[in-house]
Amino acid sequence: MIRVVLFDLDGVIRHFDPAHVAEIERRHGLDSGIIAGTAFSAPLIDEVTTGRITRAEWVRRIGERIGNAAAATEWGAHPAMVDGDVLDLSDELRAAGLRTAVLTNGTDTIPAELAAHAISDRFDAVFNSADIGFAKPDARAFQHVLDALEVSATEVFFTDDSAGKLVGAESLSMHTHLFAGVEDLRAQLIAAGMGIGRPAREVFEEAK
Repeated sequence: MIRVVLFDLDGVIRHFDPAHVAEIERRHGLDSGIIAGTAFSAPLIDEVTTGRITRAEWVRRIGERIGNAAAATEWGAHPAMVDGDVLDLSDELRAAGLRTAVLTNGTDTIPAELAAHAISDRFDAVFNSADIGFAKPDARAFQHVLDALEVSATEVFFTDDSAGKLVGAESLSMHTHLFAGVEDLRAQLIAAGMGIGRPAREVFEEAK
């Protein structure tokens, strides 16, 4: 029986507008995609998401590698949008007696970022790879969550917008779902036996 629903953060709960990054690159005369290509390249991304360097150092190194510290700093302050429907879904799951948690490949500033968006109190626990020392899809990151929550892998349903990140969870026999929108996620949770309401599109079609 599923007892915990585990959410990825970026791409599921929190979203960044790629047009904003493209505008930074355009204004600074940079090649399209160079910032993300640098920021998320190995080993740099591995160092920051496992806590070996700080977010500030990460941004500094990005600026150094792209030859534009100002553009990197501006990118580092990229505003995010939070999906209120996903937060509401977490509330529904908790009201139905389940626990919800977040596992993110994050940096040392994740606590402050979540506090700024009032996200933390909408989940029972938040797990940050920079604190754990292992990042998804490393199975050790998922095992850390299981140990902390004192549940077995088969009692956890994990959703992430990246198929590659699901691999570590699957290796431990967690229930996994490739996130493609909150209504699709809701449908999958209901199919897995969660006691929550049906997706809005289904209710609408039935009422037509």
